[in-house]
Amino acid sequence: METLLHFSDYLGKHPTSVALAAGIFTLSLLLKAYIIKRSPPANPARQKIYDLIQGLARATRWYFLLVLAVYLGFLPIKLANRVRETLDQIFYLVVLLQVGLWGTWWFKHWAEFTFKQFKKTDSARASAIGILKILGQSVLWILLVLAGLANIGFDITTLIAGLGVGGIALALASQKILSDLFASLTLILDKPFVVGDFIITGETRGHVENIGLKTTRIRSLDGELLVLPNSDILESRIRNFKVMKRRRNLVTLGVVYQTPLEKLRKISDLMKEIIESYEEVKFDRAHFKEYGPYSINFEVVYFVKSPDYKVYIRYVENINLDIYDRFQKEGIQFAYPTQTIQMEGPTILDTSTGTNPPDLNQ
Repeated sequence: METLLHFSDYLGKHPTSVALAAGIFTLSLLLKAYIIKRSPPANPARQKIYDLIQGLARATRWYFLLVLAVYLGFLPIKLANRVRETLDQIFYLVVLLQVGLWGTWWFKHWAEFTFKQFKKTDSARASAIGILKILGQSVLWILLVLAGLANIGFDITTLIAGLGVGGIALALASQKILSDLFASLTLILDKPFVVGDFIITGETRGHVENIGLKTTRIRSLDGELLVLPNSDILESRIRNFKVMKRRRNLVTLGVVYQTPLEKLRKISDLMKEIIESYEEVKFDRAHFKEYGPYSINFEVVYFVKSPDYKVYIRYVENINLDIYDRFQKEGIQFAYPTQTIQMEGPTILDTSTGTNPPDLNQ
């Protein structure tokens, strides 16, 4: 109070500084009103910048402009140390408050703009905008309050330590909830999958219907809705089939050992000819791989140039039918599990006739 009385004495002794402060305050109010009422430009790029400037002007408070004007008006005047310190302290606190108001408006403006941008294209990311806005505003005001307390002489070391202990206790009490919350932010920002993708995570497979703050909902192939915690999804391996560019198919064909050598030599070229007859299928290789227990095995690999499973399985079916048809025409026989039993034993004399029994192998 005594400091304010001393400062009031300076107001009467320095009318020039008072007039300068009044002029700065008036001009700043007029500039704020002009920015708010001015029509935005037609250029979309400039309009975004103007919207930002206009929003910041609306968030600017008159008491900030008043304190700023008084501070600038009396800046050249040599004041008593206590008066100057009080003026500096008030100016610093008001600036912190104004910065908080600007930051609060900016986070709100950014959240609204980003939400409109991703509302139709990425609903999961759009739903996380509100969380990021609240987190950003909370962190901003916590820092500003600590800076303000430090400015007026409080020892914030003990306060920060207390907040740290309280934060640890709160984090331990809500560990699972916070884990799912940060997992949802990771899923939304890192985007290993988005709504509509077909994924496999652990033993779960299906289409993603929603990515929430705590859980993700997946519609399985059988039709039931599976609700999985986001933290569990991040801890497992995720296989995303939506981002596939093509699908690979490996075919193992077994033919009988009685197949003539000249027909065995034709099989690889025959596979290549069948597969390359489809424009949407890329032939990779076909080889005589091994001698199996009951068949001669060929390995064939090709790629279907589509991630759609229905398209892929249709080409697989057509190629399999073509292979069956060509093998029939070429007289190549598919092998199936068979066993040949050969019976051999010692010659037994038939004592009743004195002759050998008939040969069972004949």
